[in-house]
Amino acid sequence: MEITQKNSENLLESFFKLKEHNTNIRTEILAGFTTFVTMAYALLVIPNILKASGMNSLGLLGDAAGNLNTMNDQVVASAFAGTCIISAIGTLIMALYANLPFAVAPGIGLTAFFSYSVCLTLGYTWQQGLAAVSISGILFILITITSIREKIVDCLPNNIKVAITAGIGLFIALIGLKSGGVVVANPGTLMSFGDFTNKNVLLTLIGIIIMCILMARKVKGAMLISILLTTIIGIPMGITQVSGLKIISAPPSIMPTFMKMDFGGLLAHGGKGVIGAITSIVMVVLTFSLVDLFDTIGTLVGTAQRAEMIQPDGKIRNMKKALLTDAIATTFGSMFGATTTSTYVESTAGIAEGGRTGLTTLVVGVLFVLSLFFGGVVGIVPAQATAPALIVVGVLMMESIKDVNFTDLSEAVPAFFTIAMMPFSYSIANGIATGIIFYPIMKIAVGKHKEVHPIMYILGILFIIRFILLPE
Repeated sequence: MEITQKNSENLLESFFKLKEHNTNIRTEILAGFTTFVTMAYALLVIPNILKASGMNSLGLLGDAAGNLNTMNDQVVASAFAGTCIISAIGTLIMALYANLPFAVAPGIGLTAFFSYSVCLTLGYTWQQGLAAVSISGILFILITITSIREKIVDCLPNNIKVAITAGIGLFIALIGLKSGGVVVANPGTLMSFGDFTNKNVLLTLIGIIIMCILMARKVKGAMLISILLTTIIGIPMGITQVSGLKIISAPPSIMPTFMKMDFGGLLAHGGKGVIGAITSIVMVVLTFSLVDLFDTIGTLVGTAQRAEMIQPDGKIRNMKKALLTDAIATTFGSMFGATTTSTYVESTAGIAEGGRTGLTTLVVGVLFVLSLFFGGVVGIVPAQATAPALIVVGVLMMESIKDVNFTDLSEAVPAFFTIAMMPFSYSIANGIATGIIFYPIMKIAVGKHKEVHPIMYILGILFIIRFILLPE
C-alpha cells in the first residue's frame, strides 16, 4: 500500500513538477478545493442566464403538443450538465496540457451577452448563437496557434481594454438588479426601484446583503455560501420550491442541447442579404472574441506575478498553452450547449492558498465532474438567490475603471462610451463598437492619429457599417 502511494506521489511530482514550482501535493489539493468552492456559484448562475436565451422554449424540450410541464427544471438541469462538462474539459486541459493553476468555465459576462444581446436583442436563436460561439472558438484556435491573438491585444489601447471590463460589470449588475426586481421599468423615468415590500425583491436584498458581507470579510466560497443561504431563506418565504427534491441523482441529459449549432440559420438570419448577414455574424463573433480575449489575458497577467509564473524574459509561463486551452474549451463548449469559456479570476483564491501547478486545476476538474450528480439541487435555486452574484461580480469588474485615463479626453471619451453604452443600450456589443468607433475619431481630432493602430481604423469602419446595415 505504501509503495503504491509512493509511486502515485512520484508520478504527480514528475508530471506537474511540484518541487520546481515550490509546492507539494497537499497544498495543491487544498488550493483546488478552494478554487472550486469560490467559483462553484457559476454552476448555479449560468443555467439561469441561459434560460433567457430561449432554451426554455418549444424546440429544446417538450412534446409535439407543446406540453412543457416540468420544462423549466429540465432546462436548468440540462444547462447545468453542459456547464459542468465543459468546465471539467477546459479545466482538465489546463491542468494536463498547460500545467497552470487556472480553472476554466463559461464566462458569466459572455453568457449574459449570449442570452441578452445575441438572442434577445439581435434576435438570433440559441442554436444560431451556439454556431457563432463555435466559429469564435475555431477562430481562437487559429489566431492562438499563429500568435495573432497576442498581437490583437497590442493594437487596442489600454483604456479600451479596461473600459470593456468595467462596462461588462455595469451590464451584469443591471441584469442582476432587474432579475431580482430591485429595479423595474418605469415609463416616466425609464427605470425605478421595485416594490421593496414584495417578498421576491426582499429575498434578493437579503441575498445581496449576505453576499456583500461575506465577500467583505473575505470568507472563502462567499458567493456559493450566500446563494445557498438565500435559497434556504426562500423556503419559508414560499419562493424556493423543495417538493420532490433529490440531492443526489443521475446526471441530467445533455441531448437537448448537444450538437445543436445552426450554422445555416446563422448565415440566413434576418433575411438581410449576404452582406448584412456576414456583417452581423462578424459583429457577434468579434464581440465574443474580444470580450473573452481581454478577460483571459487580464486574468493571466493579473495573477501571474502572485503565482510566480513570470519568467526571466518577462513572459508568463505557458501563456500560449493557456490561451489555446481557452480556445479549445470554447469550441467544445458550443457542442455541449455552453457559451464562450473563460479563465476564471476566482482561480486567484486557489493561488492564494499556494496553488502553483496543474494539480490544483486537476482537483477542480474532478470536482466539476462530481457536480454532475447534484443537478437536482440546481433546479430549486431561485433567481433571487443568483441575482446577487451577478451584482457582486459587477462590483468586482468595476475595479478596472480606476485604470482609465480620464484626464485626456481623447482617451476618456472612447472609454466612457464603451462603459456607458453597455448598460444604457443593454448590449455589450454596442459598448465595444462605440468605443472603437470613437477612439480613432478623437485621436484624429486632436492630431494624434499616429497613435491609432491601423487595425483600429478597420474595426471602426466595420462597426459603422454594422450599425448602418443592421440598426437595432
